[in-house]
Amino acid sequence: MDKILLSGGLSFIITFFSIPVIIQVAKDKKLFDEPDERKVHKNVIPTLGGLGIFAGFVIATLLGVPLGSSELQYFIAATVVVFFLGLKDDILILSASKKFAGQVIAAGILIQFGGVQLNDMHGLFGVHHIPAAASVALTLLTIIMITNSFNLIDGVDGLAGSLGILTTAVFGCYFAYIGQFTYAIMAFSLTGSLVSFLIYNFPPAKIFMGDTGSLLVGLVNSILVIKFINIASAADAKFPVAAAPAIGFAVLMIPLFDTLRVFGMRILSRRSPFSPDRNHIHHFLLDAGLCHKNTTFVCIAANILFIGVALIFRNLGTSILLMILFSLGLASTGLVYSIRQKKIKSSRRNNTVSQKTELIKSHKILSLASDAVEVE
Repeated sequence: MDKILLSGGLSFIITFFSIPVIIQVAKDKKLFDEPDERKVHKNVIPTLGGLGIFAGFVIATLLGVPLGSSELQYFIAATVVVFFLGLKDDILILSASKKFAGQVIAAGILIQFGGVQLNDMHGLFGVHHIPAAASVALTLLTIIMITNSFNLIDGVDGLAGSLGILTTAVFGCYFAYIGQFTYAIMAFSLTGSLVSFLIYNFPPAKIFMGDTGSLLVGLVNSILVIKFINIASAADAKFPVAAAPAIGFAVLMIPLFDTLRVFGMRILSRRSPFSPDRNHIHHFLLDAGLCHKNTTFVCIAANILFIGVALIFRNLGTSILLMILFSLGLASTGLVYSIRQKKIKSSRRNNTVSQKTELIKSHKILSLASDAVEVE
């Protein structure tokens, strides 16, 4: 337990002191995130916060994990791959195909060498053990989906970092309780880095984590959730958790469900699932009138609520619980969307009234001017 706390504290300190240096270097080299019609920020802001998160996480994890962990070297290798992938995208812009290829390489390292693999559906739709090829495909899809979910939810100051803190803290507490210290140290090392990063990223943000940070957060969470599902569902588990896949999904509910929903909408519209738009939940909340800080609070509160619901109904089984979570996710998204549409219509109506008022005033002024000219 001491090593877990020390790793979390060390990652916090490393990230805390590295971020100001990164901000200064980014300003000197003009490495900014430029605002556009899709992004919600209006000013240029440095986007290399992921450097500080990566430094804190890797150093604290390497120093904290007990010697003899055969998996750690492969976990670090995969994080290094996504680190350089994100770094290049933050500085030079990377095509979606190259970014996807890099994520496949990182996922391949985890599956082939790191033992990160889903070999069992744990009763989802009545399916348990699955063939090796299907296992690899399912794990690959899961890792890439979770990795991208944090990348795509990173659209509001403090949101991706706050969600990352929540998810890693939940998984970290479970692994610490059952004595799986490698995963607990990894989880809390990332938690410490993200807490430190939020000091600079919470509204108004001084720096963004960029793809360097969001891809790292997503990849680490994919490792943690797959390990959680396998360990918590095992017959000899120290602390078994019923419907572990659904519980894992609930922990990642906001970023993962939002990504699945948006990808589905884009595919149905015959567009690339990686094409940009303003259909994410944080865009809906912003359009509904919430500020960055309140949007983050609402998403965190909703994610905690989903976790609570999953824990309460975990004995219903994986399939039923997942259907409940999906139904609640669709219902809550529909509610936010309807509020957003009403807000947009109200704004348009107010703008129309304002324009009409201005036209009437202009007409009156012209009429008065015309009368004055006639009198003269």
